[in-house]
Amino acid sequence: MGVVAAEHQSSSLFRRGVQKGSSIAIGYMPVAFTFGLLAKSSGLNLFETISMSVFVFAGASQYIALTLIAAGIGGFEIILTTFIVNIRHLLMSASISEKSADEPKWKKALYSFFVTDETFTLAAVQKGKIHSSYMIGLGINVWTSWVSFSAIGFLIGSGLPSILQESMGIALYALFIGILVPSARKSMKVISLAAIAAILNSILTFTTGLSTGWTIILSTLVAAVVIEIVWKGEVVDV
Repeated sequence: MGVVAAEHQSSSLFRRGVQKGSSIAIGYMPVAFTFGLLAKSSGLNLFETISMSVFVFAGASQYIALTLIAAGIGGFEIILTTFIVNIRHLLMSASISEKSADEPKWKKALYSFFVTDETFTLAAVQKGKIHSSYMIGLGINVWTSWVSFSAIGFLIGSGLPSILQESMGIALYALFIGILVPSARKSMKVISLAAIAAILNSILTFTTGLSTGWTIILSTLVAAVVIEIVWKGEVVDV
């Protein structure tokens, strides 16, 4: 009876996770669709586009990777840049670990792949312990949405006229501006960080022989350190 009860609870938690993930899955659709469109214009093929969404599953990192790929940046610099962007996952995973139920480590390793900003938020507000069945149900739902609409975006992009496919590259820069502006409007810290990083990147680009990838990495790291020293972790509203 104990085994049957445990299986029923596991199945119930899985369904609950799938249900909770539905809103995130819907929210991922346009973002993943856009990624597929831009991946096509950046020179990736369908297999590469789907593989990136399948194995990376990180929106901001995938968009940054597209920008660097389009600029001809080397693989090591792309990996390092996306690592810096996603370093916050170390803190999120540590927080999730504190709330995790006492389960085999392989189960925790399995659902750790599905930790994103959105799934972390849902998990963090859950009462009590976090179970693998819930996280896997949640994760599979949103991951499937991300991968599927990345493929759909690529396929639709393939059907666009070549002149439109080539011009889609500009959308990458518009996307990052769109991400930055809402945060910058609320925080002087964000404005300062973006400005310092941009200035440093320009200086490094025109005064050193470093590649574009390394100038981005160094300017990002230096700007982040300077801002944290100056603001001491405070966020000042504009």
